[in-house]
Amino acid sequence: MQVRVGIAGRGAVHVALLAGVLTGCSQAAPQEPEDNQASASASASASASASADGTVAAKGGTIGAKGSPCELPVTFDIAKEWQAETVEGGPAGDLADTLLQQGPVTLTCEIDAKPAGNIGYLRVWTGEPAKNDARAALEAFVEAEPGASKETYRTFKTGGLDGVEVEYLYTSELLDETKKERALAVVTSDGPVVVHLGGLDTEEHEEMLPAYELAKRTLRGH
Repeated sequence: MQVRVGIAGRGAVHVALLAGVLTGCSQAAPQEPEDNQASASASASASASASADGTVAAKGGTIGAKGSPCELPVTFDIAKEWQAETVEGGPAGDLADTLLQQGPVTLTCEIDAKPAGNIGYLRVWTGEPAKNDARAALEAFVEAEPGASKETYRTFKTGGLDGVEVEYLYTSELLDETKKERALAVVTSDGPVVVHLGGLDTEEHEEMLPAYELAKRTLRGH
C-alpha cells in the first residue's frame, strides 16, 4: 500500500502527527479509574526505562526486500503490530516532492506505531549514490532540520555495514516544546539510508526505542 503525501517535510510531518493525535483524542475511551491510571502510568515509566537500556522489541515482520510493504536498499525487522507503508511524493520537481526531502535524502517509507499503542513513526529516508560517508549524510540530514540542537554522534556496525547514529533535541515552534529524537545512517551501493525515530514527545519517543533498536540491530544490505 502506498501513502501519497501532498505536503510533508519535517514541519509538515509534525503538523500531520498533531492532527492525528487530535483526531485520536476526540475518539478516546471513557476515563479509567484512578487505580488503573496509576497502573498504566507505572507501566509506561517502566517501558521508557527499559527502552533506554537497549531493550529490543518483538519482531513483527521484515521490510526492504522486493514485495515487502517498503522496498529499500536495506532490509530490517519491524516491531510487532507496527505497520509499514511506502510514501509517494508528487512528480519530480513539484512542491510535494521538494517537501519530502531533507538534506541528501527523501522520505520513502513510514512505519506507524499507532497500532501498537504509541504515537509516532520510524521513517526511512533514501538518497542517490554519492561519495559522502554515513556521518556526512547524517550530519546533512540533521542540519536540514530546523529546531535540531545538542547532537551527539556515535558509530556502530550492523549486518556488515558501518553506521552512524545521532541523538538530539528537536524544538517545535508550532508546539512550543522540546523533545528527544534519534536517527541512524548507513551508506549502500544504492545510496545513503537514514532511519529516524521521532514521537509526539520524549515519553513516546523513549517508549518506542525498542522498535528502533530492533531495526538498528537487524539492518542488512541486500
